[in-house]
Amino acid sequence: MSNLKIPFQREQAAVLSKRLQEPRRLLQVVTGSRQVGKTTLVNQVTQGQSLPVRFVSADEPILRDQIWLRQQWEAARVEAARSGGILVVDEIQKVEQWSETVKQLWDEDSRKDCPLKVVLLGSAPLLLQRGLTESLAGRFETIHLPHWSLAEMEAAFGYDLEDYLYFGGYPGAAPLHDDPVRWRSYLMDSLIETSVSRDILLLTRVDKPALLRRLFELGCRYSGQILSYTKMLGQLQDAGNTVTLAHYLELLGAAGLLTGLPKFAGETVRQRASSPKLQVLNTALMSAMEGLSPQDARKDRSFYGRLVESAVGAHIANATRAEGLELFYWRDRNREVDFVVRRNRKLTVIEVKSGHRRDCLPGMSAFVEAYQPARCLLVGGDGIPLEDFLRKPATHWLETEHGGQSIT
Repeated sequence: MSNLKIPFQREQAAVLSKRLQEPRRLLQVVTGSRQVGKTTLVNQVTQGQSLPVRFVSADEPILRDQIWLRQQWEAARVEAARSGGILVVDEIQKVEQWSETVKQLWDEDSRKDCPLKVVLLGSAPLLLQRGLTESLAGRFETIHLPHWSLAEMEAAFGYDLEDYLYFGGYPGAAPLHDDPVRWRSYLMDSLIETSVSRDILLLTRVDKPALLRRLFELGCRYSGQILSYTKMLGQLQDAGNTVTLAHYLELLGAAGLLTGLPKFAGETVRQRASSPKLQVLNTALMSAMEGLSPQDARKDRSFYGRLVESAVGAHIANATRAEGLELFYWRDRNREVDFVVRRNRKLTVIEVKSGHRRDCLPGMSAFVEAYQPARCLLVGGDGIPLEDFLRKPATHWLETEHGGQSIT
């Protein structure tokens, strides 16, 4: 992926480039899950700068500790002494107590007016956020890179809708598109296992790692379905508790793998106590875990329907971190709507016509009567074509003039 020129993440690349060109000092944090192009984007943007760039990575077999970080920072200071410079540290969360060390070094530079711009990259957003809020408040700016969209995969690799539903938005795996068996092995070994073992288990306290792994498998198998934590524990055949399960689901979400959407109820307490709707953040995870070939996946109507609904959910969920959106599902007795998006107190309700067999009836009318959303959208069928919905940013569809029915 290192040779790939940027037809992707144009907005994020433009923001980073502009910030690096400004005369002021900069502490920039770039987050995102594995394989979304953080390193490639930062490399290509910094290559276009006139300042000297020092790029180092903490993602190495040998120990990267605070002393190592101080040494790299000091070397960058020397290079920046005359006219400024840029230090890029990849996988910063691998450095023990990294945020405290960065705070000390950054404050030293502030006192000495050192013209060094610093870019920190990390693939564990939850751990990064903890360090940022605890030690670096008021000192940094962030850019979050989500999973790649259909438009980006099409521009970079020629994907069509069917490709995107099955192979998802992982650019690093795209060259293996013509060899599904090898593609699946790459996903399982280099992405899923690495994300779980290195980004979660090695960096976070997990008392039951086997339970976390089984929860991930369950989430991929049941993406798009609502399961109570009690029912999940029964499926997982584990004697754990629901608090542990909710925490593990949070960790999987922070790693960019799987999340649990809360039920919309208009009351925060009820939302937190609700059964989650499982949602993968990239449909490639479903395909890899299911093990079906692309041809068999299309023939399996139930699985294909879940791919369609999960692709819509992932498209919206990936926008929530960068765009200030909140994503929910809604169910009342035997009535259900797939997704409820809240933005600036305005609600958009989305129903997906996927052909996936349901236990509940569509509940659009009931939701509209109860909550009076600003917009209601149908994706698929005789509504917005699925390909059109996935091509455009999720925020595009939250604006009345860009599609859907306004009911205010």
